[in-house]
Amino acid sequence: MIEYPFSAEVATADDMHELGVELGRTLRAGDLLVLTGPLGAGKTTLTRGIGEGLGVRGPVTSPTFVLARTHPNLTDGPPLVHVDAYRLSSAVELDDLDIDFAGSVVIVEWGRGMLEGIATSWLDIEIERPTGAGTVHADEGMDDDSTEDVVDETDEPRRIRIARHESPANA
Repeated sequence: MIEYPFSAEVATADDMHELGVELGRTLRAGDLLVLTGPLGAGKTTLTRGIGEGLGVRGPVTSPTFVLARTHPNLTDGPPLVHVDAYRLSSAVELDDLDIDFAGSVVIVEWGRGMLEGIATSWLDIEIERPTGAGTVHADEGMDDDSTEDVVDETDEPRRIRIARHESPANA
């Protein structure tokens, strides 16, 4: 069982996925999670694991081009609503998506600062990916014909922090 606040180093993408499975098994309808981290940090990998832990129909993919994607549950549990708020500019636009927050588990990537007035509490999940970790330069073990840097992002360690957030009116 995960207790909050929670902080850990996650060594691989598989470990991030497994953390998501563990977290997903604890979530219930009405739970809201906000994921923050740079591109490639593992937000969608964590969400795939959460979907597996919840028992939803997949595959869970990034909703970048559709803004929100609903994954029905294959058992009697709640659906997973996966939101990419990167292109949204305000809480009003998030609210306009008409998401069933009470009847679903909702994950909002890039949603920090957009939930005041929409939700009373949520799990704030921040994933830090070290800058430059995993980079191999052309002169460090690559073929002579290649001049581009290669990043093996799947095996970079990440730092993940999970905290319960309460709106000031409810704190």
